[in-house]
Amino acid sequence: MFVELADTLVAGFDVIELLHTLCERCVELLDVDAAAVLLADPRGTLSLAAASTEQARVLELFQVQDEEGPCLDCFSTGVKVTCSDLGLEPLRWPRFSTVARDCGFTAVTALPLRLREERLGAMNLFRNHAGALDEEAVRVGQVLADVATIGLVHERAFGRSELILEQLQGALNSRTIIEQTKGVLAERGRISISDAFTVMRRYARDHNRLLSQVARAVVDQAPEVADMLSTETRPDA
Repeated sequence: MFVELADTLVAGFDVIELLHTLCERCVELLDVDAAAVLLADPRGTLSLAAASTEQARVLELFQVQDEEGPCLDCFSTGVKVTCSDLGLEPLRWPRFSTVARDCGFTAVTALPLRLREERLGAMNLFRNHAGALDEEAVRVGQVLADVATIGLVHERAFGRSELILEQLQGALNSRTIIEQTKGVLAERGRISISDAFTVMRRYARDHNRLLSQVARAVVDQAPEVADMLSTETRPDA
């Protein structure tokens, strides 16, 4: 994971790819079943930036729209928020807890994406079974979140908060076009939304392009991506 995050130290790294990698590695390394990241825009409003599963994506979108949930609390306080059993604390986040359990999640831990006093967002770690993450897993998750945060505010921002906010806003704008393109590819290829994202992500990696660039090319029906689905007919291959 740390080797992969080293790519954030070069110009033009892909913020969305970084955050998706963060989510995937958390699922691989920690005792969690899904992960998702919310980023704040210049007004401090959180938006979905990455999610490891479709269920986590749906839940995070609900959390943002309903303005209730652990990631929002974590972002507002800048400290860890955890719930070992959503069914036993129904009054904490009543609507979020109901939707979370409908999505198959029973426990959640939210970790801040924060550099000193600068809060950039938060990461949710979901479990399908009850029980709090052990302290070692929480420490590892926070270290991974911290490294990703450092990548987001690397020296290219030169310590100027307005440039940091501009960078994050660009990432959120990219996420919007990526979400639209997932739907386009899913419809064209008659595949799932998850597989559509896998196809797009692999194409971006294989051709050394940003996810947002590939997404824009698909929406614009650019000739160079016309055969993307025909050459990636098996996303799990």
